Amino acid sequence: MIRFDGRVAAITGAGRGLGRAYALALAARGARIVVNNRPSGGDDTAEAVAREIRARGGSAVAERSDVRAAEAATALVDCALGAWGRLDALVHNAGQIEIRPVAELGEEEFARVFETHALSALRLTRAALPAMRRQRHGRIVFTTSTAGLWGNAGLAAYAMAKGALLGLMRAVSAEEAPHGIRANAICPTATTRMTEAFVSDAALRAALAPEHVAAAVAWLASEACAESGLVLLAGGGFFRCARTLENAGAHLGGEAAPGPEEVAAALGQIRSAEGLRGFESSHAHFDALLDDVRRAARAAPGRLEDA
Repeated sequence: MIRFDGRVAAITGAGRGLGRAYALALAARGARIVVNNRPSGGDDTAEAVAREIRARGGSAVAERSDVRAAEAATALVDCALGAWGRLDALVHNAGQIEIRPVAELGEEEFARVFETHALSALRLTRAALPAMRRQRHGRIVFTTSTAGLWGNAGLAAYAMAKGALLGLMRAVSAEEAPHGIRANAICPTATTRMTEAFVSDAALRAALAPEHVAAAVAWLASEACAESGLVLLAGGGFFRCARTLENAGAHLGGEAAPGPEEVAAALGQIRSAEGLRGFESSHAHFDALLDDVRRAARAAPGRLEDA
């Protein structure tokens, strides 16, 4: 049984949808929850969810910062430490979407989306790390998207922000491992205010309810999760892993640098799905490339013998 007794979790954007589902799921397993959500239209959704958790016998406090505000990160961490003296899990869930072609995308629109997703996550992670390091324990869950993995027309700002979160997650995963901190990403598919317009069928809407994603986030936020650097897709009862892979490709080395015609001629081999492999970091990729160059040199006597 995965439990969070004695642990504290902070979840951004937890007043509705996915964030609310995460908060309720973790609270049901004993976590004390900092429910973050900025008031909207007069609705104090953070307090509403915190009250719901307390009514079910759990512990929760409302934190109403707008994650885009520079001071929000400190306020949220201080809320957790002030209430319970620790912060064990951080779930970056707050987000917004801007649908606009690149040719029409203004810098202010882009900045708003990027700050909501990526910059707020950087600030909040940075603010939470000292407490997690002192504890020698922490779990950080970033929220990416299929738009960040594969892109989509009209979603440049959103996709760029979600792609940036993958880079941030992997850096935190590598840097904080010695401190007992794990960082992973959830890529959810669910019917929320952002997506419900695209799913009209009632049965599909029920199958894609946020509650069907919550189990993945609960595991990623728990001590039971020893993984780090994982991108976990969840939705409709399916749980999958996304990886960045490269194929064996084509070696076009020679005494002279290849021309574009040679690249075009080798396109079939370059695009082949054979020999796929992944790497733990960009350093690991660079080392592997050097090994490939050395092997190619040994296969062609008289070139790069001392590589």
